[in-house]
Amino acid sequence: MEKIRQWFRLRRIKPEEKYEATKKEFEMAMGKPFITIRVEMPEGFEELRAQFLNLEHDERFLDEVRDLVKKRLVHESHGVKQSS
Repeated sequence: MEKIRQWFRLRRIKPEEKYEATKKEFEMAMGKPFITIRVEMPEGFEELRAQFLNLEHDERFLDEVRDLVKKRLVHESHGVKQSS
C-alpha cells in the first residue's frame, strides 16, 4: 500500500507545470492563439549546433516560419492537400 501512495505522490503535478499550463490557457483565451513545436537538429548538421540553437531567436527565421504557416493555412482553407 505504501508503494501505491509513493507512486501517487510522484505523479502529482509540480507547481511549475501547473503554472505553465495555466499561463498558456490564459494567453490562449486573452491573446492570439499560438502553438509550440519542437524542432530537432537534422542529422548530419552537428557541426552547426551553435547556428541551429541561434535560430530560436533569429527574427528572419521566425518570419520565414510565420510565412510557411500562412501558406499552409491558405492552402488548407482552399482544400488543397499538402504533401508530407
